[in-house]
Amino acid sequence: MEKLLIEGGHPLEGTVQISGAKNSAVALIPAAILADSPVTIDNLPDISDVATLAELLEEIGGRTELDNDTLVIHPEEMFAMPLPNGRVKKLRASYYMMGAMLGKFKKAVIGLPGGCNLGPRPIDQHIKGFEALGAKVTNEQGAIYLQADELIGARIYLDVVSVGATINIMLAAVRAKGRTIIENAAKEPEIIDVATLLSSMGAKIKGAGTNVIRIEGTEHLHGCRHSIIPDRIEAGTFMILGAAMGQSVLIDNVIPDHLESLTAKLREMGIMVEEADDQIFLRTSENLRPVDVKTLVYPGFPTDLQQPFTSLLTQAHGSSMVTDTIYNARFKHIDELRRMGANIKVEGRSALINGGAKLQGAKVRASDLRAGASLVVAGLMAKGVTEITGVEHIDRGYSSLESKLKGLGAKIWREKLSEKELAELKNS
Repeated sequence: MEKLLIEGGHPLEGTVQISGAKNSAVALIPAAILADSPVTIDNLPDISDVATLAELLEEIGGRTELDNDTLVIHPEEMFAMPLPNGRVKKLRASYYMMGAMLGKFKKAVIGLPGGCNLGPRPIDQHIKGFEALGAKVTNEQGAIYLQADELIGARIYLDVVSVGATINIMLAAVRAKGRTIIENAAKEPEIIDVATLLSSMGAKIKGAGTNVIRIEGTEHLHGCRHSIIPDRIEAGTFMILGAAMGQSVLIDNVIPDHLESLTAKLREMGIMVEEADDQIFLRTSENLRPVDVKTLVYPGFPTDLQQPFTSLLTQAHGSSMVTDTIYNARFKHIDELRRMGANIKVEGRSALINGGAKLQGAKVRASDLRAGASLVVAGLMAKGVTEITGVEHIDRGYSSLESKLKGLGAKIWREKLSEKELAELKNS
């Protein structure tokens, strides 16, 4: 195991290239199961979740060829092998295997997913959708069993706006008989990306990106080639990094419209943000103003950027409040920021931040993916060296983070954990 070390206080300057969207990739790879011929996915991020999903496809008889940022998936010999344990428990997005395998084989056995521990994230809306399409769903010994004689299109109203449930129902419905209507659907750009891939495979989908999605089921889907959209969360993280330490940072390969809520808040703080067709330019300010933020479903402020944005607010001159309406356990980074000198108090779903505290390098631990990003932001702003363990969480979602930051002038490197540090982690 490794730790990430950051020597703070170095300004960032230059251009950073954004990778393909992690939250698209983890749905697009399982979606390839639905095809009857090879699917090629370009612009994949170099993250551990991608490798894990490719291995899962091979476990069910598929063949994959990964070359740089391109993955070729051969689904012709896939079968409905049960996946109750193992790799399927390593990442949250393994639940997309449920919808894809149910759509293709009319049955699946998938272990309950793992990934970041962000508190209760039930899959009841996924199950509601599968059952509406005609599947019998049971939970047996920590695995979800799905079985259907046939899938029949249905009208499905999601009680809660859910990206995962919207995509999973789409995956099952594209090969169901008849029409499926998903109401109160999520609108995230990643849903449009998945719908684009499925449409290129021959699916008939209308309304992706709105709150009503209509799908006409089809018996067969064919292979295609698809390029993933830029990762708006990675782009947003680098926008926050640029706001924190950027003399002049140009973020390339980005869709500015996907980041309007963050851009508005950064400008409110006094950050200079300029947009072009596929680029965003930032320069920090010496007098960051406090702001209040509430996370909401898209196009609101993303919950995935709440944690790194909280780190930035520790340096604003005044009091800010961050409220997370999506996940009630997404403040595990706060204790780590306090170790570095931040003045933050958590009350229910809100964090009250008294800005202006001078951050000091410390030994901290990333509890989840975006908490790791928040500690990187803090480490770059802090005096001295920050040591971050739990790097495996960061590797799940950020492609080549160190090399991209080094390219901007950051002092960041990795070291192997000593036996003493490993023992301390095991006992913590």
